[in-house]
Amino acid sequence: MLFDTHVHLNADQYKEDLEEVIQRAQEAGVEYMVVVGFDRETIQKAMEITEAYDFIYASVGWHPVDAIDMTDDDLKRIEELAAHPKVVALGEMGLDYYWDKSPKSIQKEVFRKQIRLAKKVKLPIIIHNRDATEDVVQILREEQVQEVGGIMHCFTGSLEIAKQCMDMNMYISFGGPVTFKNAKKPKEVAAEIPMERLLIETDCPYLTPHPYRGKRNEPGYVSYVAKQIAELKQVSYEELAQKTTENAKKLFGINR
Repeated sequence: MLFDTHVHLNADQYKEDLEEVIQRAQEAGVEYMVVVGFDRETIQKAMEITEAYDFIYASVGWHPVDAIDMTDDDLKRIEELAAHPKVVALGEMGLDYYWDKSPKSIQKEVFRKQIRLAKKVKLPIIIHNRDATEDVVQILREEQVQEVGGIMHCFTGSLEIAKQCMDMNMYISFGGPVTFKNAKKPKEVAAEIPMERLLIETDCPYLTPHPYRGKRNEPGYVSYVAKQIAELKQVSYEELAQKTTENAKKLFGINR
């Protein structure tokens, strides 16, 4: 039993074979997924997918790279969708200082608006952080994110940052990079994260785990992430899979 907490099955990379990709995931033991929408088009596709498959849920939000494009109507749409029974989180949201499409000030404003909305609709959030750790943590703290909690998606930061985030009711989620042979820090951090705060993901079609690195990622490959972390934590694959699934279901309020 595996729960891939972050997939982009709404990406163009799956236009031709979505059905087969989902089937392979089920065969690999993936019983739950959250498909993440982060702009107008991907939110719409995420909703279509979650309505077509009973074991796939959705998260809706606005990506920081495109923060400059978000309108008040977009935020209103996200709030409306938050009432949908299959929408279990808001995001991905956060800060991205790697790409320079959206000014930092606008990214921060859009990030804060979405956290405040999450608190209003009482849903957890999914955080995207690229080259912006200090500001992300500061905003999470100032906006008192612990009221709703959420996920530090595809975490690559230090153990100290992970501890600060866990203190704010955040879960730490690892993806394909933890399986890379040269990924010393992610491996060290994953080994130290308490089981009750741990989640797994693929971020597919991106960040494909070893041994498929360089190829298109799929939800079924989350099993490689689970195997790697189980080894690092010296627990059985079954225990790791069961606990991370329990954690995700608890966070997202999924009872089936």
